[in-house]
Amino acid sequence: MGLAADATRLAVGIAQEIRQYRNMTPVCRRLDPPGRHDACYLARAAHVTGDIDIHEMAWAGDELWFVNTRFSCLCTLNGIHSFVPRWRPPFVTALAPDDRCHLNGLGLAPESNGQPTPRFVTALAATDTPQGWRERKKDGGVLVEVPSGKVLAGGLSMPHSPRWFRDRLWLLESGKGGLGWVDLSAGRYQSIAELPGFTRGLDIHGHLAFVGLSQVRESAVFSGIPIAERAPADRNCGVWVVDLRTGQTVAFLRFEDAVQEVFAVQVLPGLRYPELGPEDPKLLADSYDLPSSALEAVPPQLRSVRAEPGKGLRAAAV
Repeated sequence: MGLAADATRLAVGIAQEIRQYRNMTPVCRRLDPPGRHDACYLARAAHVTGDIDIHEMAWAGDELWFVNTRFSCLCTLNGIHSFVPRWRPPFVTALAPDDRCHLNGLGLAPESNGQPTPRFVTALAATDTPQGWRERKKDGGVLVEVPSGKVLAGGLSMPHSPRWFRDRLWLLESGKGGLGWVDLSAGRYQSIAELPGFTRGLDIHGHLAFVGLSQVRESAVFSGIPIAERAPADRNCGVWVVDLRTGQTVAFLRFEDAVQEVFAVQVLPGLRYPELGPEDPKLLADSYDLPSSALEAVPPQLRSVRAEPGKGLRAAAV
């Protein structure tokens, strides 16, 4: 479900775990085809959360935040507990595993010191009963400010993926296949594009928005929303690229078989051919990621060095 990534690290939320990976670039030379890869994310840790229906995730500095949809809250990890609840909407009155509002999207924005922090979430309704959002999913969606809990916009159809970019809050109105922005002073959503699928998963690079599209499942979850009324040909799965200046689609990648849903989309600037979690046991057995302070003690023929933004050099002994 959730995904948080940059050039050095990757976290993936799955059924009952969060798995974390590190990019060990020197390992690329051991991958096939030779000379092709420019990143290699190797497994570092797995944290068992239990079934929390994890949704969006994001790194705020070195801290990983994630949406715990089943317990209707934002969480972090401490290495001991299943999860650490850090915030929940004020309209949710209990920490219980009953998905009261279908909290789903998480957006960061910089504080006064420039450090990113959780600032926005989306939910399918401002409800406080088990699965209460289902009766209001067509147009009960809300954008909520963190930590105040103020509802910034309402009347949305299954909103997801709030993103703060260039002093504007963007989000997806998934139930209509929409991409747009929110006028925070007026509390009004402004659509710039309607795309041929259930929009979920958003990242922005330059003036381009990369939007995940999913086919609508034939289930009670999607019944009654506008996107479900479209013809099957207008409900695609893939990644659409939209020019934020014009609202026009400039490219798309469509899955025509096997893949029916996309949840998260993440741009990795500067990487063209990354490898994720290769299954070769030998790569994990003798690829080591060490702090730079240990580098001098490693024989030169065994070490490679890579730079990390803001963190100087790290050693990868291979």
